[in-house]
Amino acid sequence: MRLYLTALNPTDAVVEGLLPAASALGLSATVLTDRPAEWPADVPVAPCAVRDPAAVVAATAPTRPVALLSNSDHLQEATAIAARQLGLPGKDPDAARLCKDKAAARRAIAAAGLDLVRTVTIDPGAVPEVPAGMFPAVVKPRAGVASEDAYLVVDPAELVARVTEIRGRRPEVALIVEEYLAGELRTFETLGDGNALASLGGWRTGLGPPPTFTEESLSWSPPAERESTRLRACLDALGVGFGACHTEYVVSEGRVRLIEVNYRLIGDRMDLILAELFDVPLFEHVIRLHLGEPLSALDLPATVDRYAQVEYVCADRPGRLVTAPGRVEAVDGDVRLACHPLREVGRVADHTGTNRDYLAVLHAVGSDEGTVRQSLAAFRRDLQWTIVA
Repeated sequence: MRLYLTALNPTDAVVEGLLPAASALGLSATVLTDRPAEWPADVPVAPCAVRDPAAVVAATAPTRPVALLSNSDHLQEATAIAARQLGLPGKDPDAARLCKDKAAARRAIAAAGLDLVRTVTIDPGAVPEVPAGMFPAVVKPRAGVASEDAYLVVDPAELVARVTEIRGRRPEVALIVEEYLAGELRTFETLGDGNALASLGGWRTGLGPPPTFTEESLSWSPPAERESTRLRACLDALGVGFGACHTEYVVSEGRVRLIEVNYRLIGDRMDLILAELFDVPLFEHVIRLHLGEPLSALDLPATVDRYAQVEYVCADRPGRLVTAPGRVEAVDGDVRLACHPLREVGRVADHTGTNRDYLAVLHAVGSDEGTVRQSLAAFRRDLQWTIVA
């Protein structure tokens, strides 16, 4: 029985998560990618124009696959269309498109009467025309990912400057400008089988200084019941309900304000950390949903009696990384600690103000929040990174 995964560049979620999970379930797995040369030699890959549903169908149909899925933001719609054409369980292509198109997602949420966020779309080459009353605002790609090319702007002049800067790198990209939603950034993680939706809790996110939105830390903090109910309503309005989904939101003056919905697992190794926190085979669960198993068949705990803290080590300047601690694992009492490198020593990189600046991710999991925080702080003090311009 063969499972296919569509992907672009190699990610930990695929290499360390989904591929071992497929093997544990007794499945052969092949990664379809348009960048086969970038993947490790021991990963079974096949070249494919993965943004084209017809190409994905053509690559998979001869082997009669048992499942087809993706963990890439960019490939959810194409993969969902291909899965439907192959008669396999999968996400609703319209829902995948809505989640990727941030302007369309805003319209769907507003049409459902759940939230109205003032939003203006700027097509490639168009002059930004935004009402003065919308500032401060956020400008970002209409179909963007994470914090890449997302900036806080305080007035029309700053908006024009940021649009010009983004277009200098990506002239073809459509942008949106939306009102800035103040409040503490949080996440909501879910799994669904198309009929039922299970909450996996969520994280409280610490951001770096504006104007960028780099996530620097995450603390385990499941949403309150009223927040969860409102978030589920938002996901319903978008048609989200199958497989994994990662939702970002703030609570402002008691109201849930949606930031964006990423129709895949949480990224930057948080999915692997979530699996450790829950002590469940999370990636196997994702695959089993795509095999057509119901949510009720999965062993998901109702609550978690542990706490986790995650910190990203971020480059603060451009240059070459000359020293770094490498991969480290440790135990402090009942706290499990780990450091996982995200940039190899010797690599030269620009400073971007996004998750491309990450040098490493540190995390700690234990029974008590105070102990976890203290252990992680002590663990980090013993680790050093050096960048030379």
